[in-house]
Amino acid sequence: MPNPWTGKGNPYTREEVIERLRAVTAKGDAIIAAGAGTGISAKFIEKGGADLIIIYNSGRFRMMGHGSTAGMMAYGDANAIAMEIGEYEVLPVVEECPVICGVHATDPRRRMWHWLGKVKEMGFSGVNNFPTHTIIDGHFRGVLEETGMSVVKEYEMVALARRMDLFSVVYVGSPQEAIEMAKAGADAIIAHVGTTIGGSIGVTNALVPWDETIKRTQDIIDAARTVRKDIFFLCHGGPINTPEDAKRVMGATDAVGFVGASSLERMGVEASLTNLTREFKALKAPAAAAFMQGQA
Repeated sequence: MPNPWTGKGNPYTREEVIERLRAVTAKGDAIIAAGAGTGISAKFIEKGGADLIIIYNSGRFRMMGHGSTAGMMAYGDANAIAMEIGEYEVLPVVEECPVICGVHATDPRRRMWHWLGKVKEMGFSGVNNFPTHTIIDGHFRGVLEETGMSVVKEYEMVALARRMDLFSVVYVGSPQEAIEMAKAGADAIIAHVGTTIGGSIGVTNALVPWDETIKRTQDIIDAARTVRKDIFFLCHGGPINTPEDAKRVMGATDAVGFVGASSLERMGVEASLTNLTREFKALKAPAAAAFMQGQA
């Protein structure tokens, strides 16, 4: 349903986004959500038929040629970067696809109710928890949990977004996190199985194997379903890089869709620019020999 004030789609209400996604699954189609770090990415992701566009601060680093994990580091204000990409690049060019804002919920400088108000006012139709502490583990995760930057703040952000009529599509890395996000009211849960393989800056040694990818994805789904049955489950990360990879996971689990960030935006640019440049470089210039003779 287009926004009557703009003639375009965004912003949508939470229920309108849910209705759109239910219409996709009702046809037996997979839900495809795509990360966009630039306006031109978003423009052509929408043209390709994506169901959701998600703005992350990592998208900016990704399109600068750096690994997506840069979005987890102190290289900028994650909330401000996502807002800026949305305001000046993505929202002005997206015609109809719902646009979701990445929110760094554990940022201690933000009053989250105030920030979500700005997200909604800007015209985003929902929120995503990125940067997320759900993909941090080990000793450092323990330190974050004990020093006021707990993943609990991400659950609280999602619960607040639900009260503010914002759709939420969230990353989790474990069944317990899936349970907590389901309790908080998340509309869609993404089973995050690690940094995406492939390309110039994807992981190789840190890759999650296929059997673990499928098991963890289904374990996350099963856990969340003990709380609620109305959640959309999506897969992401690790070895899931191509359409065939996503098909493999959806065929082996109850996931109904896929979230592509590096696997859609970065890989698409890497492959297309490399191949197109090679095609141009393969051209012959009939006047080149005459030009060289004229320089002699």
